[in-house]
Amino acid sequence: MDYARLRTLRRMHPGWRLLAADHAPLVVGFLQWCFIVPNVRSLRETELASRLDDFLFELREQTEPDAFPKPAREYLLDWAGDDRGWLRRYYPVDSDEPYYDLTPATEKAVRWLTSLQQQQFVGAESRLMTVFDLLRQIVQGTETDPDVRVAELEKRKAAIDAEIREIRAGRMAFMDDTRLRERFLQMAETAHTLLADFRQVEQNFRHLDRQVREQVATWEGSKGAVLEDIFGEKDAIAESDQGRSFHAFWDFLMSPARQEELTELLERIFSLEPVRNLEPDRRLLRVHYDWLEAGEQTQRTVARLSEQLRRYLDDQAWLENRRIMSLIRDVEQHALAVRDQAPDSLGMAVDEPAPRVELAMERPLFSPPVKPHIQQQTLTEGGGDVDAEALFEQIYVDKVALQSRIRQSLQTREQISLADLLVEHPLEHGLAELVAYLSLAADDSRAAIDDDHVETVAWTDIDGRQRRANVPTVIFTR
Repeated sequence: MDYARLRTLRRMHPGWRLLAADHAPLVVGFLQWCFIVPNVRSLRETELASRLDDFLFELREQTEPDAFPKPAREYLLDWAGDDRGWLRRYYPVDSDEPYYDLTPATEKAVRWLTSLQQQQFVGAESRLMTVFDLLRQIVQGTETDPDVRVAELEKRKAAIDAEIREIRAGRMAFMDDTRLRERFLQMAETAHTLLADFRQVEQNFRHLDRQVREQVATWEGSKGAVLEDIFGEKDAIAESDQGRSFHAFWDFLMSPARQEELTELLERIFSLEPVRNLEPDRRLLRVHYDWLEAGEQTQRTVARLSEQLRRYLDDQAWLENRRIMSLIRDVEQHALAVRDQAPDSLGMAVDEPAPRVELAMERPLFSPPVKPHIQQQTLTEGGGDVDAEALFEQIYVDKVALQSRIRQSLQTREQISLADLLVEHPLEHGLAELVAYLSLAADDSRAAIDDDHVETVAWTDIDGRQRRANVPTVIFTR
């Protein structure tokens, strides 16, 4: 980081420009309140402008009535301009309204300013233990001698056996409140840092997408050459350290068992008294769902890259077909022009325009024709048992989709009744779907069915008529 490099960063880096801006408190305060605190990935222009209007109104009430005189949309366009680069303004697929999102440089600057606030205490022991754990993982993961690895595992096994004996003897070592708070704060900081890293990963994939679009728009060579170049760059990103780490993180997070384990661990930690005294952000309880949402955004960026390649292939195929049809039309026009000017001597005649190849093995074997045998008989009334259940199964209710709706509703609350669930997700298949909900509640050990209390549910059938049913009170719990 020499003098010239620092001057270039001060002039070109969006994060440095944000810190040096005259209205940096306005920009940082609004973007943190609107994007970082609620972990919002993108917002429509109308919604973001409305929030900025409210934010500016409160600031004018606190400072001066004439402060920040420009309209909210002008501020947003200014912050998303090339000379600022604090917001990314883009149009999603099938949308005529622009959307805004934070740039990675802006999020880094905002989080750095947040770190300048006075911390409750600086955890030293937990970070030291993290350093030791990482060093042990590196050494153990690169050790090539089997005897050394076995000796290390035996050592760990002996330590675990000694701890088990101490616990069985009634001598259990507990973590004190200071260590507990220290490790919780480090966990919260790491969780928020992961969310910030997703924007940087997405920005890298968008940069690759932009390069691909530029190559496709300006390429004049063969199709194979540009595809080889594009796929080479895509493989380079996927095989890089960042790409490998992201895919390993995504595979680990997509495991349902890992998600349930994270949910259980977070709930147990938030129930501890030292953690409650810290008054932590309750959004940390669903931080793994925020990771999933951010990861899906990155995956959609990669999908748009593949869509761009497919469109390029379709466009190239259409252009080649158009060229072939043009050549055929030129040949036909030339043949019509010389039709009445045939030469006196053809010189050589060709029976067919191309040789015809007939192989012996391509000839089919003789198959005698099948002669139908028609037997005249009198139909009698059948007496066999026929399963008539198929006549009543005219509507299929997907219980997996209903179970997914229940889990989705329980992400933000501890319990929900069947009546409230049907308000959020009205019945689509009428009574059959209602019976499916009752069947799910009967099979779920965590669901409660109260036959003494009855509640009324309503729905609209396919003919537009209102239907009602009295069912026992059903409560689904997390």
